[in-house]
Amino acid sequence: MTVLTSQDTSPSPAGPSGSAGDGAGGRNGAGTGARRLRRIGFSALMVSPPVLVVLVFVGIPVVTGIAYALGYTGGPNEMATMLSNSVLRNNGAPTLDVFAKIFDDPLFLKGFWITITVTVVTVVVVTVLAWGIALYARLSGSRWSRILTGIAVVPMFIPVVIGAYAIRNFYLGSGFWGSVWQLLGVQMDPLSYHTSGVIIGQIWTSLPFAVLLISSGVAAVPDALIHAARDAGASMARAVWSVMVPMATVPTVIVATFTGVGVLGSFTVPFMIGATSPTMLGVQMVTTYNAYGLPQDAQAMAVVLFLMAILIGWGYVWAQARQARSSAVMN
Repeated sequence: MTVLTSQDTSPSPAGPSGSAGDGAGGRNGAGTGARRLRRIGFSALMVSPPVLVVLVFVGIPVVTGIAYALGYTGGPNEMATMLSNSVLRNNGAPTLDVFAKIFDDPLFLKGFWITITVTVVTVVVVTVLAWGIALYARLSGSRWSRILTGIAVVPMFIPVVIGAYAIRNFYLGSGFWGSVWQLLGVQMDPLSYHTSGVIIGQIWTSLPFAVLLISSGVAAVPDALIHAARDAGASMARAVWSVMVPMATVPTVIVATFTGVGVLGSFTVPFMIGATSPTMLGVQMVTTYNAYGLPQDAQAMAVVLFLMAILIGWGYVWAQARQARSSAVMN
């Protein structure tokens, strides 16, 4: 006997479950969006104080200064214009007459090339010395290497004014430098009030940071890589050049960038150790503003230094981008 069971194939009435699910999904989406907006608002609130500080105390002065150098003498630059002995105004469009004026000045050109020379020499010497100290400390590991590293960072804890004053007196003709050469019967020119003395002072102030940063980069190189290179037949010099130098490229670029920017805009060291004229642009700007009463010319010099610092700072941006890419690959 066959029993037939009938199945209800009629569509079931739509219950409230479907609409309730859609409503719950909508509420969850709205809640997620609200939480996301709250997080964004909170993050913006936390970031806004430093952004406002940078905008007010850095951004606005930079913009007004560049505008003043381009001939916009009104508005926030009106007071400086009133106190200036000579002002070049534009005729509604930016003008480069101020820059043409300073580049026609032989004194500015001398200071410009002195600034570039001191910056390049200081960056090269500081980088080489820092690498030498870092390699000695990394490969030796002796007590003398630790002592040398400690001595190299001592200038970090000495105020720049005191260090510059000591360097100036040390290298004077009547100081220790001149006295030693006189005892040896050698006529030697003093290094103070000379470009060479300024370079020594810049190396003094820049070396500690370079030693700390490059030493940390060199110390981060795994011993296994160095041993593998040595086992493959590479000499220690080859292992350093092929393994340690590439892995410490980012700290080296950062050191060169920060040293270059710091030397470009320095004032204390060239003011206390360098010659009265010509001198680096940091000192020349102050002299142009205070002694000659030419704030617009001084501002144009500042813009030139600013552009040079941007070119050097590109190295730091490149180093950070490379470090970020390396971190992304490792993760």
